[in-house]
Amino acid sequence: MIPLIALLGGFTGLRLLGLAGIDALDAWQPALRGGLAVMFVTTGVPHFVPGWRRDMAAMVPAALPRPELLITITGVLELAGAAGLLFPSVAPAAATGLALLMLAMFPANVSAARRNLTLGGRPVTPLVPRTILQVVFVAAAVAAAV
Repeated sequence: MIPLIALLGGFTGLRLLGLAGIDALDAWQPALRGGLAVMFVTTGVPHFVPGWRRDMAAMVPAALPRPELLITITGVLELAGAAGLLFPSVAPAAATGLALLMLAMFPANVSAARRNLTLGGRPVTPLVPRTILQVVFVAAAVAAAV
């Protein structure tokens, strides 16, 4: 739920700044890109926090090798994508890459939900709500890319 709050809060705050006169944010798409950037910083940083990192590694399906390395790679990609969203010349590519990354990581979320794992000491989001959130997040990234 925290990623959704970050996305919506970031988008709303940035859109309000646009309406208040900040020209760079005076449209829905730059505000959406900023909201996505806030979301991906919120989700990317925990990839490097020991307790969270351990929980994320447990989410990686057993068929995939080197879960710790995969957590590092996905964390770096999330943070790099968040940064890319802030630069109009590369924002469409960053948003597209993040949409693809979310699709690639979704099996780990499914695995975690089916195994009733925890993340940061709390149960992971159950499968149906997580799937709905994933659709919203991917749709937001696609909208930010076009």
